[in-house]
Formats: sequence, structure tokens, C-alpha cells
Amino acid sequence: MYINGEWITGRSEFPVTNPATGETIGTVPDCTNQDIEAAITAADRAFIEWKKTTPYVRSRLLYRAWELMIRQKRTLAELMTREQGKPLKASLNEVQYGADFLLWFAEEAKRLYGQSIPSARENQRFLVQKSPVGVVGAITPWNYPISMITRKLAPALASGCTVILKPAESTPLCAKAMMEIFEDAGFPPGVVNLLTVQNPEPVGKAFCTDPRIRKLTFTGSTSVGKELNGLAAANMKRVSMELGGHAPAIVFPDADPVHAAKGLSLVKFLNTGQACISPNRIFVHEDHAEPFIRELSSRANRLVAGNGMTEGTGLGPLINELAIQKVDTQVKDAVSRGARVETGGRRLTDGGLSDGYFYAPTVLSGVTAAMKIYRDETFGPVAPVITYRSEDDVIAMANDTDYGLAAYIYSNDIGTAMRAFEALDFGIIGINDINPTSAAAPFGGMKTSGLGREGAKEGLEEYLETKLGGFAI
Repeated sequence: MYINGEWITGRSEFPVTNPATGETIGTVPDCTNQDIEAAITAADRAFIEWKKTTPYVRSRLLYRAWELMIRQKRTLAELMTREQGKPLKASLNEVQYGADFLLWFAEEAKRLYGQSIPSARENQRFLVQKSPVGVVGAITPWNYPISMITRKLAPALASGCTVILKPAESTPLCAKAMMEIFEDAGFPPGVVNLLTVQNPEPVGKAFCTDPRIRKLTFTGSTSVGKELNGLAAANMKRVSMELGGHAPAIVFPDADPVHAAKGLSLVKFLNTGQACISPNRIFVHEDHAEPFIRELSSRANRLVAGNGMTEGTGLGPLINELAIQKVDTQVKDAVSRGARVETGGRRLTDGGLSDGYFYAPTVLSGVTAAMKIYRDETFGPVAPVITYRSEDDVIAMANDTDYGLAAYIYSNDIGTAMRAFEALDFGIIGINDINPTSAAAPFGGMKTSGLGREGAKEGLEEYLETKLGGFAI
């Protein structure tokens, strides 16, 4: 834990394990209610002076943090792979992606523009100013344990807010490493604080109910997000929420099915399917399903599962035993209702994998709306393929979900792509693009997939209040 510029020890600790091997790789303090109070007090007091700093001061500190991240890229990536499980190459990419947010918001910090508004009266002037919202409580997930920290903290710090970070219980070591970077970059005591905890409920409740915290930012499941949002709403707090997703991918008949399978295999099995924007329902025109399924299965079979630190590993473990059980339950339900396992469909234990949480990359055909995997978010390496006949039908099928985070389109016809882009009810849509994200682009969803946006100039606005001054002259 890191509170008011000091590392807190002397608490009971909980272990952190490697999901690929089951071994304990470290321990972290389990915060108490007194620690929660101390962190809130520290952030609240630090805000008094931090909000007065110039954007240029905040920008320089964010630049320093970016430089330190880049310098420590390999070390951070290796820690992430041991703690979260993803292959080292993917961890290196995530560290770079996370650093991008520090660099982007180091620049955006200098662009906190207000405006002057003409009045209808000659003796009146209007001035609009942007000011930081206050203390921020940030809750980050385990699936992207470094980039989700910088995606939240960089705009908060750039705007002049102070922050208390509560990382996922599974990946607190990555958060600790990031807090060391912020400390070494020179952020003043109390501006950034870290609470590690095994039972997140007391911290979440405090973030939502303590009046000194004016903003909650959360990435996690929709069910937890709804609960937190209810508590925050009762106390009139600002919230940003990036919640669950159940992304459709539509392969239109004018697209090359083999090329589409290649692209979708990369994004589907990225991070072992443990991503909120992972394509969970793949719609392929019935005339092109056979070559698509054949290519997708072939690419799934080429993936080597194993420890992410081993060269050549293309598929890491799931995060824990519950994740394995959820994926296996969805697959078995689909098969019992008529789906066909084209490849995979089982837990992997051979070849030294028995101590980890490995599941074979899986392709299912014959998936229908009657199956759990069609309705419920899949956080695993399973690619369900659904066939369709017409454009109108597939748009309706894709939109038939409570989620609205991401979607994917493959089409070689600009008219088809544009119609689908406009008709799909999702906040992020990749058109022949499997990576429609960037620090410079707004990230967020519709419906039950969240509130607000992260990244881009919209991400900075989430941490700002608008203040109007009317001047009689």
C-alpha cells in the first residue's frame, strides 16, 4: 500500500499467484478500514494544493512517468506475465499501450481550454472555466492490469485531481510497480495513493459513500458496476464505468472469409479471450461459413498454450478456477443444445499445464440464440460461429443484447460497412480493423456496457467540472 507518499507495512498480507503455475510470486498488505480513511484523508488534503498546480507542471510529471515506464518496459512486462499469465509479447504490447496514455495526457494537460461567451447585454461578459472534479476513487481490473491504471490515472492527474487506486485482488503487484513509477516521477505525497485488499467491498463502498470522494471510475463486470453506480448515485457522485461486453463480429458475404478468420482469430484469442471487447458472437453468411470455420479452426489449432514466459507461447492461462468452470459450462451447454465442437472444447492438463488454468482454444459451429454462450459474456478462448441469411437479420441479431461496448465488421463494400456502422448499437466498431483502440480515441460503451468515455479529449472531460462566471462591467 502507498498512502500519502509512504509505503505501508505491518498489515496482514495475502498471496499473489501465477495462474500458469499456481506458485505464489509475492504478497501484499491487506488494507484495513483505517487505511481506507487515511488514503481518503491524504488525497483530500493533497487536492487543496494539487489543483492549484499549472497544467505545465502536471504535464512534466506525466512525461517523467512515461519515460520511466518506457525505460522499465521489459521489467513491467515480465511482472505482468508472471502475475496475470498473458504471453510476454502481449505484456510488452500492453506496457507500451499503457505508456501511451501517460504521453497523450501529458500533452492534453496543457489544453484545458475554457471559453468566452458573448452576452446579449452590453455590460455583461461570460467566462467558462474548467476545474478538476476533486478526489477520484479508481477501481481497475486484472485482465489489463497496467494499461487500465494509466487510462484512468493519467487524465485524472492531468486535470488536477488526486487519486486513490484500488487494483484487482489478482494483480496488485502490477499496481505496486506503477505506484513506484509515479513516486519516482515526483508526484507529491497524497496525489496518488494505492490500497491493496483481498475483499474489495469496503473500499468500493467508501469510494461511493464518502463525500470527500467526488468521482468514481470503475472497470469491471456489469453486475458490480450497477451496484456501485446505485451507491454513487445516492451520493450524487460523478461516475465513469467501462463494463461488460458481448461483441458481435459480422462477416458480410462480400468479404474474404479466410482473411476475416485470420483477423478475428487474433482478436478472439488475444489475452485468452479475457477482454471486454473480445468478439463473442461471430456471424458469418451461410454461404461462406464452411471456409471461415475451417480457417478459424486451423488458426486455433496452431496456438501453443503454456507459460507466458516461454518463447513461442501464444495462449496463456485463464485467471483462476472459476474462469475455467464458466467457460466449460458454456461450452457443454452449447453442445447439449446442438452446437458442434470444431476444435478444442476441453481443459488442458498435459505437457506441464496441470497446475495452471488452461483451456483449449475452441471453435463452436451451429450456435443458436437458445444457448448460454449466445446470451452471456464469454471471458475465455471460445469462438461461437452463427450463420445468417440477410443483412437485416444479422444487424438485428447483433443488436439483440443488453451490452453495447464493441463490434466488428468485415466488408469490402463501403455502403454495406457504412450501413452496419450506423445501425449497430455499440460504442466502438472496428471496420476491417481488429484493434479499434488508441489513447487518442474515445473508448466506452452503450446500454449496460458503461457510462462515459476513456481516452482522447473526452477522457479528460470526465474529470472536469464546468464553471461559469457572469461579469457585470
